Amino acid sequence: MTGVDPRRDTGALPRGPLVGFAAGSLGMGVWITVPGLLLLYFLTDILAVAPWLAGLTLLLPKVADVLLHPWIGHRCDVEQARRGHRRRLLLAGCALPAAFAALFAVPGGLTGAPAAAWVAVCFVAGNLLFAAYQVPYLATPADLRIGYHERTRLMAFRMVVLTLGILVSGLLAPLLAGGDDATRAGYLRMAAVLAAGMLAAMLVGVAGIGRLRRAAGDPALRHATGGWPALTASLRDRQFRRLVGAYLAMSTTTHLVLAGVPYYARYELGRAGLTTVLVAAFVAPALLVTPAWSALARRVGKQRALLAAQAAFAAGSLVLALGRAAGLPVLVAAVAVLGVAFAGMQLLPFSMLPDVIRAAGAPRAGTYTGVWTATEATGAALGPYAYALCLAAGGFVASSAGETVTQSASALAALRYGFGLLPAAVMVVAVLLQRRYTLDGAARADAGH
Repeated sequence: MTGVDPRRDTGALPRGPLVGFAAGSLGMGVWITVPGLLLLYFLTDILAVAPWLAGLTLLLPKVADVLLHPWIGHRCDVEQARRGHRRRLLLAGCALPAAFAALFAVPGGLTGAPAAAWVAVCFVAGNLLFAAYQVPYLATPADLRIGYHERTRLMAFRMVVLTLGILVSGLLAPLLAGGDDATRAGYLRMAAVLAAGMLAAMLVGVAGIGRLRRAAGDPALRHATGGWPALTASLRDRQFRRLVGAYLAMSTTTHLVLAGVPYYARYELGRAGLTTVLVAAFVAPALLVTPAWSALARRVGKQRALLAAQAAFAAGSLVLALGRAAGLPVLVAAVAVLGVAFAGMQLLPFSMLPDVIRAAGAPRAGTYTGVWTATEATGAALGPYAYALCLAAGGFVASSAGETVTQSASALAALRYGFGLLPAAVMVVAVLLQRRYTLDGAARADAGH
């Protein structure tokens, strides 16, 4: 115990512990970005896996996450209750870089279905390790005695560093893999280099969480309500259901766009090398606009700011459906609009989650976070799967590394509309769900507004 009154929130958090905490997101950004960006393309255009099977390869391993993440969340709460911290799970999750490297280390003789099976097994292992790190990591803000706006500030630090991880890995990964002439060896080299960086960042994050908890005076839970009762209690929370439903649509949409970038660059724009340009246009704005989203949330509330971000994402997606006829500058600008919106859709829901947990008033931060990360993982699977179904419906032909395939007009139309119209439609669903969330007004009032 720190001796701080648990009924009171602390003031501003020191910058040093904030930066240390945020550092963990640098490593997580690699896992969030690279499989989402390259794995579907790696399967269809390097390993000659049919699009429908490639989509299932990414979807089915995520099914286990729906059960595993809430269970890990419960274990988080048990660890917090017994030990006063969640460090053991965080350290176990630091094995994630090994699984990440194995994901792209497909033995040379494997193509088609056997190669898909290898990737699926490694993906299951990686998702489990990612959950072991991410769930206790994201439960930390709800543990701390900080207020409505300080949670946004904490998550703004995390968002900037996460964006840096997404940007660096999103730009480096295609280049390290070989750019226009990507090979199996190139993908393996890419995975090994990025895995080393992941490990270093994740270990710094573990140390940073300890410093942050000491600085903020986190409450030491005396008991933990876990298992099915805690899970059902979180799902009965109406505000949580609304927020998590909207986030599922947002996660699905952003991962769909990410999976479609290599196809859009190569087949619609005619150059695979433009993948790095589009990734930079998508991610780089977040480094600049995250403070602006934080300021907007302070002025109008997180709910209104998030609705604006969702609407902007839908509008930008519609422009991408026009394809090369719109011209490269217009398309890059549209992707940049998506990036600005993406920054808000990462910062604001993650700062609203601890608001919901604190409003619930029970020691179940891990369980709530486990359900949240399961939702995020589901969206990360549904997005690429939906895009793979678009490709399959259009008759897209898979190929192996070095093989040149001419795609039909229907395949090109499917990859273009799947990259533009489908994300816009799903984001409209997110807006409709988000409008039903009503906790934000009460949370702002408690913060003194």
